[in-house]
Formats: sequence, structure tokens, C-alpha cells
Amino acid sequence: CSAPRPAQAISSSMVPTDPHRLGPHRDARLSPRTGVVPFVALLLLQRRPVAGRALLGIGPSCPGHGLCRSNVQEQTRRQVALLNATAQDLFSLYLKCQGEPFSSETDKLCNPSGVFFPAFRVNRTSERKEVMVAMYKLFAFLNASLGNITRDQEELNPTAKELLDRLHNTTKTTRGLISNLTCLLCKNYNIFQVDVSYGESSKGKSAFKKKQQGCQVLRKYVQVIAQAARVLLPHLSPP
Repeated sequence: CSAPRPAQAISSSMVPTDPHRLGPHRDARLSPRTGVVPFVALLLLQRRPVAGRALLGIGPSCPGHGLCRSNVQEQTRRQVALLNATAQDLFSLYLKCQGEPFSSETDKLCNPSGVFFPAFRVNRTSERKEVMVAMYKLFAFLNASLGNITRDQEELNPTAKELLDRLHNTTKTTRGLISNLTCLLCKNYNIFQVDVSYGESSKGKSAFKKKQQGCQVLRKYVQVIAQAARVLLPHLSPP
């Protein structure tokens, strides 16, 4: 956690805003083409300690789903498998870079029971549409949380090159996964809006609280991504 790295903070000022369309209490529509709109919504909400919601909708048509790549299902499966395979290493590296007392009091300080995480009530017997919607909610929340954690670590540990690289790579994979889930929901079920909740922002908190919130979220992520992979992968496997 000591290699030098030029830091570039993720900020909502890096994306265009339209106060009439996006905000914590307004609809944030999914873009079936690239997933850019939901990511913009996530960035805008990173700086707000409130929940944002976009209502589930099923429309007469889902524009742009024809732009889904032919291998979108296989790509989605690989992205989920990759996130599951790297989650524990990301959490362990995060702990190492926070130093004491996080390394020695992990169970106490990183107990995820006190942090919000989207409810995940689907299982292998759930309908595929229900699973896909639950996955979108989960990874949209995770993407916003990773943005908060990355921003905090760029401030608190700007020389932790390996950690920052892994956070950026995980965010990139998650962003691609959101785009693919958007495409699949739109193409297969004509769903273009999903009810999404976002966790509490760490902005304005003390350095210790920022580290603790990141630790709690990443520990919960390790648990949930394993469950998500077990549930989703069979639905994405070739017949």
C-alpha cells in the first residue's frame, strides 16, 4: 500500500446533470444501449446520504435492445464469476491498507450488520426475470458504493496503487455488468425501469468512519456476491 499513484477523484461534476430528470427522488431510467444513464444516476447520488429510487416499469417497447451483443449472456456470466472470484482478495487488501485497528479487530469493526444492503431474496428456484431484477438492484447499489469507497481511498490512501487499481477494475466490471443486465432486462422482459436503493454516503464523515464504512460494505459484498453467483450463474449457463 505504498506505491505512488496519481489520484483522480470520482465526482458528480464529471458528468452532465439535468435536475429535471435525475435526483434522489426522481426517476432514473435505464439506458438499454450502454448503461450510461444509470451510472450517471449513481454518480450523482454518491454525494447524497439518502436513498434514490427509480420505479419499475414495463413499456410497450424497449428502444435499443437490438444493440445487445450476441454474447451478452455469456459476458454477463463471466463478469459475475470474476467479481465473485476477486471479492475476498479485494476485501483482504482493503483491510491491509487501512492498518490498525482494522487488521486486528476485523470482526468488531467490519461487522456489516450496521450497513444498508439491498435485500436479496431470490434463489435458484426463482423465476429468471425476478433473479435478473434482483441482480440489477444489487449491482447498481454496489457500483455506487464502490464509487464512495474509491473516492475515500484516493483521499486517505493516495499511494495505495494496488488497492486503488483493484477498486477501479472492480467498478469497471460492475459497470459493464449493469449495462449487460440492463440489456437483458430490456430485451427479454421489456423492463426499462428498476426500483433501486442507494446506501448512505460517507462524505463529511471522519477518516475512521470512512474506513469503517468501506470495510463493512466490502465484507458484506464478499458474502452477497457469493450468493448472487450461486443463484444467477445457473440462469445464464448454456442449455
